[in-house]
Amino acid sequence: MNDPSPNTPEPEFADVAIVVVAAGRGLRAGGDMPKQYRALAGRPLIAHTLDNLGRAAPGATLVPVIHPDDIELFNAAMRGVTASIAGPAFGGATRQASVRAGLRLIGEIAKSAKIFLIHDGARPFVDIGLIRRAVDSARAHGAGAPGLPVSDTIKQVDAAGAIVGTPARASLRAVQTPQAFDRQLISNAHARAAAAGIDDMTDDAAVAEWAGATVHIFEGDARNMKVTEPGDFARAEARLMGDLGDLRVGQGYDVHAFAPGEHLWLGGVRIAHERGLDGHSDADVLMHAITDAILGALADGDIGSHFPPSDPRWKGASSDIFLSHAAGLVRARGGVIAHVDGTVVCEAPKVGPHRDAIRARLAEILGLSIDRVAVKATTSERLGFTGRREGIAALATATIRLPFANPDA
Repeated sequence: MNDPSPNTPEPEFADVAIVVVAAGRGLRAGGDMPKQYRALAGRPLIAHTLDNLGRAAPGATLVPVIHPDDIELFNAAMRGVTASIAGPAFGGATRQASVRAGLRLIGEIAKSAKIFLIHDGARPFVDIGLIRRAVDSARAHGAGAPGLPVSDTIKQVDAAGAIVGTPARASLRAVQTPQAFDRQLISNAHARAAAAGIDDMTDDAAVAEWAGATVHIFEGDARNMKVTEPGDFARAEARLMGDLGDLRVGQGYDVHAFAPGEHLWLGGVRIAHERGLDGHSDADVLMHAITDAILGALADGDIGSHFPPSDPRWKGASSDIFLSHAAGLVRARGGVIAHVDGTVVCEAPKVGPHRDAIRARLAEILGLSIDRVAVKATTSERLGFTGRREGIAALATATIRLPFANPDA
């Protein structure tokens, strides 16, 4: 890759670093794993958050903070994430300890960053407008937090549940993330709180306030919800699918002839067989068909236009490169893959014994939950080239959702 021209402008957020706090257990959300790794529209919640941050803050350094026990879940969630990620950092027993871990790592790898944002990993709907307001607030005041006016009447109660006060709504705000700070201000505030043994504050604005800083409220975003309770997943998925109203379906087809060999690749799984398949790459006929289906849904050419067989770089290449590329194109446009469905046509080998392994591998490459990947197999009743055992054919469809190019459409 060539070095940028001296006249190329710096990315808008080149001096911004973002700590993404995702080290909690998320027990209130239910499920059998921390909420940040649960599937939302087929992808882990944290994957949506990081990709949206990557689009909303181009050029910023993103540092997720995770629980040390979750490294395998995190690595699995990162498959297919298009945002550039540094780290992760490993969090501590409290939110403050986790943020400090993120700040330490940023201090090591983003020495030119002047503005630090701190965001909840369970808020996947952050957009560029909110990021800009956050950064502007930190530049102007040193510390800022997004807030929304409170519409409900708030009551202060005692331990017995009796009302002891009714604060005026006009002076109240419901605070969100990302909260934004001057680098030294928030680093020093967290260090002072830790030295004083204070480690139970619930947000970073409170840490800055305790250290003597004035935190300014800037306009939040009602869409910037935090996924906390079990019902929040359904609401978040409905919102995500509503945003991605451009529903597209693509189809793909591929065929490869048998060739001498003792194994073949099908859906990313190596299957022992008396013959292999002939092709410029690894000749994974199913993965090629699914790749073309995704590209078709994007109206973005076909596998040959992205990876020309005349290019020696793809000689013998693993087809997961092609499929990952197609999935990345969907995510780069802010979309999601809703479902893929592949059918293999051959007399042999038998696909059934390998079906679940193929589905799992395809889901891994695409960054989907396995229930969004279907694989079927059939014969051609001994008709045609597949019936004569001359090769294998595969057909596929892919359903994707994209945001409308015009938000008012």
